[in-house]
Amino acid sequence: MKELKGANMDIDLVSENVGWDQMQCPWNEAEHTKSHKCAVKSTSICKYFCGIRYPDSVLCSYPNENPAAFV
Repeated sequence: MKELKGANMDIDLVSENVGWDQMQCPWNEAEHTKSHKCAVKSTSICKYFCGIRYPDSVLCSYPNENPAAFV
């Protein structure tokens, strides 16, 4: 497995009316909001974001910050 750096992506768990099951962000649930996103293209990566797992799962460490986070 290789770690490929420099990708741009938008990843969030706040979509509505999608055709698949989607869990909600635990940080958003705790704060009753939809403002937190896992990764935003050219902007930031959430301090709880730990990566993605094929095919479409986000790895999240909420409520403990990812010790490798660069935020």
